[in-house]
Amino acid sequence: MELKEFHDIVTIGEARHRLEEHFKAVRVSEEVELDRALGRVVARDIVAGIDVPPFDRASMDGYAVIAKDTFYADEEAPVELELKGYIRAGDSSHYEITPGTCIGIATGAAMPKGANAVVMVEYTEQVERDGKKYVRIYKPVAPGENIMAAGADIMRGEVVLREGTRLTPREIGVLAALGMRRVPVFHSPKVAIISTGDEILPPGEELSFGKIYDVNAYAIAQAVRECGGEPVFLGIVRDDPAQLKKKLEEALAGDYDIVITSGGTSAGVGDLSYRVIDELGEPGIIVHGVAIKPGKPTIIGVARGKPIFGLPGYPTSAMITFDVFVAPVIRRLAGLEAPERKRVRARTAMKFYSAGGRYEYKLVHLVKGSDGSYSAYPVLTGSGAITTLAEADGYIEIPENVEILGEGEEHEVILLSESIRIADLTIIGSHCIGVDLLVSLMSKERPLKAKIINVGSSGGLAAVRKGESDISGTHLIDEATGEYNIPFIHRLGLADRAYLVRGYDREQGLVVAKGNPKGIKGVADLLREDVRFINRNPGSGTRVLFDLELKKLAEERGVSLTELAREIKGYEVEAKSHSAIAAAVAYGRADAGLAIRTVAEQYDLDFIPLREEKYDFAIPKEKMAKPEVERFITTLASEEFRKLLRETPGLSPNEETGKVIYRPE
Repeated sequence: MELKEFHDIVTIGEARHRLEEHFKAVRVSEEVELDRALGRVVARDIVAGIDVPPFDRASMDGYAVIAKDTFYADEEAPVELELKGYIRAGDSSHYEITPGTCIGIATGAAMPKGANAVVMVEYTEQVERDGKKYVRIYKPVAPGENIMAAGADIMRGEVVLREGTRLTPREIGVLAALGMRRVPVFHSPKVAIISTGDEILPPGEELSFGKIYDVNAYAIAQAVRECGGEPVFLGIVRDDPAQLKKKLEEALAGDYDIVITSGGTSAGVGDLSYRVIDELGEPGIIVHGVAIKPGKPTIIGVARGKPIFGLPGYPTSAMITFDVFVAPVIRRLAGLEAPERKRVRARTAMKFYSAGGRYEYKLVHLVKGSDGSYSAYPVLTGSGAITTLAEADGYIEIPENVEILGEGEEHEVILLSESIRIADLTIIGSHCIGVDLLVSLMSKERPLKAKIINVGSSGGLAAVRKGESDISGTHLIDEATGEYNIPFIHRLGLADRAYLVRGYDREQGLVVAKGNPKGIKGVADLLREDVRFINRNPGSGTRVLFDLELKKLAEERGVSLTELAREIKGYEVEAKSHSAIAAAVAYGRADAGLAIRTVAEQYDLDFIPLREEKYDFAIPKEKMAKPEVERFITTLASEEFRKLLRETPGLSPNEETGKVIYRPE
C-alpha cells in the first residue's frame, strides 16, 4: 500500500477539489407523509390536480342573491327578497336562485345555482309576512362580490411548488389543500456522529479533574439538522485504535450517508483518527491538514463510497470546519441551497493578529457607534471555548498572506445570524461578577439584552473614547496618588468626554489552595522556589495592581521590577479572568494568583487580602441620557443591588455607590 504523507497542508480550495474528485454528492428522492415533511425539500415540481377552492363559495356570512336584484337598495328604500332556505358549509346545495329570491349562506358554503353575489348579513334584516320570510337588503352588491370563485386560489394544472422548495408550514398547508397525503422530497442524509477522546464524558456524569463534557456531538448534531440532515450519535470512543476502527466500520456498514468524528485529528500520539480512517478502504484519507484557522488538523477521507470528516476537538474549530466542508455536502444531498449570509462593513476596534499562511475566520463582536457605524472587537475566548461562537456576531475572513489588520481598518463582517442582535446595553471593559448581578437585576424588572465584552479596564476606557460602549467597568489605580480611575479619565483624554459613576468596592488578594499548604502570607512568598504563580493579562486593573505591589517590594529590596519579576515562577503565565486564576489554583496548576475574594469563595479556596479597590463605571457623555444607561445607574444605586453586593463575598457597596463622581469639563 502506498504510504501517505500526513499533515500535508492544503488550501481550502484544494481540500474541496479533492473531496469532489472522490465523492459525488448525488441526490435521491423519496416520498414521506405530509405530517413528517416539515423542513424537507421538494424533489420535483408539484402540479395541482384540482382547483382550490373546487367550487364557488361564499367568503362572508350573509345571503346569496342575484346581484341585479339589489342594485337600487339603500337605507331609505331597502329591497325585499323572499328567503328560500339556508346553506351551511359542507352542504351539497340543491337550491336554485330565481329573481326576487335569496338563500342564507355560511362562510365557505357552496354557492347555489343562479346566485352571483353574497350580501353581508350586517346589511340585512329578516322580516315575516303572510307566513313567508323575507330579507330586507340595505346595501347593493356587484356581481362576484363576497364570492371566492372555483380555482381563484389554485387552478388545476398550475405548478404550485417548484423543485428545491423547502417545506414550511405554509407550503404544507398548500399541499393539504390539494389533498396530498404524501409528498416527494429529497432524501434527508443520515449522518453518523462519533466523539473521540479519553477526556470526554457525556453530559450528566460527574465531572472529575481532567475530564470535559462532550460538547461537539450535540452542537454538530444540531448543525446537521439545520442543513437538512438526520444526525445519529454513535457514542464516545476512547483513544484506542481498535475501538475507533470497530465503530467506524459499524458506521460505514450502516445506512449512513456521511460519517463525522470529532477530536483526535492532529499529529499527537493520542490522535489516531487519521491512521484508522486510512485503513477503512480506498482511497482513504485524501486531506489531513488544511490552511485554515481555526481547524488546521481537519481530516477528509472517503471509504466504501462514503465521505468521512474528522473534525478537530475544539468546539469552535469543529463548527467552523463543519460549516466550510461538511455543511455543503449535507445541503447538496438534502436539496438545499447554501444560505446567503448577510454582511456589514465594520472598523476594527484594535489590531487583529492572524496566523500567516492560513485562511482565518476571525470571530468578532459588533458594536454600533454613536454615528451609526459598526466596530468589530475580536472574540477572545479562543477555539477551545464553546461560547466563542455563541457570543460572536460574525466573522472577518483574513487571507493566508495577511498577518495584521490595523486598528480602524474597514472590513466586511459576515453575520452568523439573519441580523445583528443589537444590544440594549453594551458593556465593554473589565469584567466583574457584580456586573452580572446588576444586569440580572435589571432584567427582572423588564427584559434586557446586554452585550458584555471583556477587554480589561484600559480597553474599556478606549471604547468610551471612541463612543463604542455604553458603560465600561474600570478599576485602574494611579501609582502616584493611590486614587482609582479618575486620574485615568484625564490621562486618556476623556476629561471632556466621559462621566464616571462610582461602583462598589472589591477585595483583591492572593488566592491559594484550601488550608494554604504552602504557607503563603504575601507577595514576597511568590519569590520562593517552591511556589508557582499565575498572572493576569496586561491592561487589566488586577495586573496593574499586582505590578504596583511588586514594585513596592522591589524598591524595598533595592532591585528593579524586571529583576524581581524574573524570580517569580509563572509571572509570564497569564489568565484573562478572575475565574481562570481560581481554576488554575483549584486544579493545582498554580499555587497562587491574584484575584477577587468572590472567586476564591466560589472555588472553596483560601484568600489572603492585599487591597480593597474601587470598581467604577465610565460612561460616554452622549450615552448618559440613554434610557438603559439611566436604568443601569438607578439599579446600581438601589437598595436591592446593595443587598446583593453584601451577600456576595468580596463585594460591598460604599457611600457613593451609584453617584456621579466625575463630570466632563
